[in-house]
Amino acid sequence: MCLIELTIMIFVPLPFVVALLLFILFMRMVRQNDWTEQAKRPFLLLIGAYTLQSIIIGVRWGYDVVGILPVQPVVASMIAALAWISFRNLAADRQTSLLHFWPHILPSALIVALLIFWRDPVGPVVTATFLAYGTTLLWLARNGPDALVSSRLDGALLSYRSLVITGLALIASSAADIAISLDLEQSGGIHAGAIVAIGNVITLLVLGTAASIASASQSLAATTTEPPAPAKSQEDDAIARALESLMLSRQIYRDPELNLGRIARKMNLPARRVSIAVNRVHGVSVSQYVNDFRIRAACESLVATDEPITRLMFDCGFISKSNFNREFLRVAGTNPTEFRRRSRHKPAGDMRPTLFVSR
Repeated sequence: MCLIELTIMIFVPLPFVVALLLFILFMRMVRQNDWTEQAKRPFLLLIGAYTLQSIIIGVRWGYDVVGILPVQPVVASMIAALAWISFRNLAADRQTSLLHFWPHILPSALIVALLIFWRDPVGPVVTATFLAYGTTLLWLARNGPDALVSSRLDGALLSYRSLVITGLALIASSAADIAISLDLEQSGGIHAGAIVAIGNVITLLVLGTAASIASASQSLAATTTEPPAPAKSQEDDAIARALESLMLSRQIYRDPELNLGRIARKMNLPARRVSIAVNRVHGVSVSQYVNDFRIRAACESLVATDEPITRLMFDCGFISKSNFNREFLRVAGTNPTEFRRRSRHKPAGDMRPTLFVSR
């Protein structure tokens, strides 16, 4: 009896609390007018689907409403498809309408048909859908942060982190579905409720946070290992010089909405070609390369002026304070306040920040 009461105490509140947190994320994006930006619409729909799924889980496992069970696999397949559409759209040089992705409705349509005519394969189909989309997302992530050419360079690393987390979470969900199937065969499903309620709720919360592209505690530059870049060519050197000239003459790094796609269009080159050249010549991603210019400009302003740090941050092209502080620490080795304090104690002839964008 105590175990039953404890189970109810755990399962009933948790899905609805998660749904509330996801709904707050959803409303925050709505209030920021994210629906007006084509690249953000799939993410908005994705978080809405996460919220709906969390509510369904709460109703099903909290109140034992069996009648709502058929809705869950349909929404689950929609979530997997929307996750792919969201990040694939972010990886496209030019944004396309959601109608362009209509074939991704087919998994949900198949599950609806199976629910009507033949329910036995529904579980395996959902598992295969999550596994397929999760694997495809990780395949999309193989090219690093520069794969997300429509992501603002200020947040490209965080977008990339979200992509990887989402891919791994979808694969983990498929593994949980397999565990449930094994539990049903071996013990009659006595642990299925716990696996579904806890596993899905935690997954939804992680996915919702990833979809909102929340800030992280450290840069991917410090946590991922890139394979050695192939030897640079003369063409790579020419592209790198042209890009550096563009940065210095027009200071395009100050544009907070700058992304790899915009840079490539200004240079009349494919985005992937620009990314490869920067990686081979400088050994960094395009987002890191641009942020190096931004931090260098911020350092020069910190030394030469008394402007507030927040104003300098915006002027140099950053929008997020957490991103600015993290990138500043990566490039300058300290925080902006400490950098300004130290620079005031340097000799008059040694006031320039010792930063080098070119490597």
